[in-house]
Amino acid sequence: MTDYVGVIGEALVDVVLSDTATPRVHVGGSPLNVAVGLARLGENVFFAGRYGHDEYGTMVREHLDRNGVTAVLDPDGLPTSVATARLDPTGVAHYEFDLDWSLPGPDETARLVRAVLDRDGRARTLKHLHTGSIATMLEPGASTVMELLTTLEPDVTLSYDPNCRPSIVPDRTTARRRAEESVAFADIVHASDEDLAWLYPDRALEDVIVEWQRIEPAMVVVTRGEASLLCATAAGVTEHPVTPVEVTDTVGAGDSFTAALLVALKDRGLLGAENRGALRTISPEDTAAVLAYAARAAAITSSRLGADPPTRGELG
Repeated sequence: MTDYVGVIGEALVDVVLSDTATPRVHVGGSPLNVAVGLARLGENVFFAGRYGHDEYGTMVREHLDRNGVTAVLDPDGLPTSVATARLDPTGVAHYEFDLDWSLPGPDETARLVRAVLDRDGRARTLKHLHTGSIATMLEPGASTVMELLTTLEPDVTLSYDPNCRPSIVPDRTTARRRAEESVAFADIVHASDEDLAWLYPDRALEDVIVEWQRIEPAMVVVTRGEASLLCATAAGVTEHPVTPVEVTDTVGAGDSFTAALLVALKDRGLLGAENRGALRTISPEDTAAVLAYAARAAAITSSRLGADPPTRGELG
């Protein structure tokens, strides 16, 4: 039996602009970056996200194939989504989007996922599913994703990264409601301090992650750039160091963090519905170890151009 990790969410092409370099074009999208990060760390991964039958869509499919990620969906007739990332002088990316987020209906998407798992008559099991970003907030695809989470929750562990994009979903109340609905499905949540500051501008980060952890997840982690990580589990809130690095840019760093966090948990037998109880009682020692692994992955990605997550060999 082969275990798979699945990712559902947007695929797009990043056009990176900077005052100090020529424009760069590369494949991105937070969920797609997580899928590639998981594959580079040795996981069997499928990715369910739309892309067009155009030049950028070809880039998306070739990127998935090159990194060993199985695409669930074939290209469709809509243009491939584009994100324009403008880097400030410190290398931090600020995004503008031209995109479409749609999926086949939940029954058809579930059928296509099953077809991947049953391909060639081989026994494959979906162990864990990750989603987030605009996939859970932007219609019409968001409703499909939420229905799938309802269907799949009893059989897999779930992770979620809100990765808020106010330029796409500007209504804070709507975004907060959908984030909290997604948190209620999730076993693992990774958010940035920017996400939480936008969703809850009048609340302390620690209060938010404690509240979120009490809703459902076993673990809620907030990354804060160069500052230390905060993590809420059943054992309480803990603070953990990041890995110092000279930043080239931050594109994809949070996605690399998510991928490495999931792999570190899976290596410890803490992913999969049958391991949900063990995940909920994760020890402080295991919490520290998985967060350190994830922080190293984010640091490596931040040290190089674009969403270029590390391999398992690079992480050691």
